[in-house]
Amino acid sequence: MSELKSFLQAKSNIIETELSKYLNTNEIPVILQQSMSYSVDAGGKRMRPILILATIEAFGQPSEKGLPVACAVEMVHTYSLIHDDLPAMDNDDYRRGKLTNHKVFGEGMAILAGDGLLTFAFEIMSKGTYEGVPIQGILQIVRELALYAGPKGMVGGQVADLEGENKTLSLEELQYIHQHKTADLLIFCVRAGAILAGASEKQLTSLTHYAQHIGMAFQIQDDILDVMGDQEKMGKQVGSDEKLNKSTYPSLLGMEESQRLLEEHVQSALQALAEAGVADSGVLASLARFIQQRDH
Repeated sequence: MSELKSFLQAKSNIIETELSKYLNTNEIPVILQQSMSYSVDAGGKRMRPILILATIEAFGQPSEKGLPVACAVEMVHTYSLIHDDLPAMDNDDYRRGKLTNHKVFGEGMAILAGDGLLTFAFEIMSKGTYEGVPIQGILQIVRELALYAGPKGMVGGQVADLEGENKTLSLEELQYIHQHKTADLLIFCVRAGAILAGASEKQLTSLTHYAQHIGMAFQIQDDILDVMGDQEKMGKQVGSDEKLNKSTYPSLLGMEESQRLLEEHVQSALQALAEAGVADSGVLASLARFIQQRDH
């Protein structure tokens, strides 16, 4: 696990340097640039962009070609968090141990910062240099980010999550929310890395299944941490799901069954990864376990 932590830190540093280059520009109004940077610079695991880079490297290729897409997806993820924290949504005061964007810059600017990050992401991707990648592959990645992050994907999941407050959902309804709200963006990341690396259709299918399972595992662990997590490590209040009367895996299945289901998804992810037959699956396998064992 120490090797994985070193890998995560090294890749996180690279991604943060690149993000800073994109955001430190005088072409964006100062207050908007400050608001966008505030949330992007708040830290976090950088799991989504790292998955892109790790997938490329799993094929034995240098991950630098994935940096524009990696930065773009982190901006899309950050926009979703800014909007998710708003009073009209989850009404959170803290994110990653810092005041949420709207608490610092106001609701209007927080909304615009999210809008700015979402649209800036597509500009960054379209200006990237992707040596050896056919234009059809680049277009597919752009299209898939719009698909997995949009109304058929993450945004659709957020809608279902919002409508599910103060209701007892079925397990199927809860799975729909988590599949789209959380797993879809992780699926995009693995698929984008595979497409940039020239994966075959069979490999792409297997890696998509891997990503689906780690995405569900990620959300189940999130639900567990919201009950049992350390507030200081998480950088936000625990128990927010209960406060909003949201259905979660522990509330529907109990803690023991939730942990069993978490392990089941991790094992399924590892099986799908083995079937992908990539050159070096070590980091992707370790990431599946890391998602299960994380404490924030």
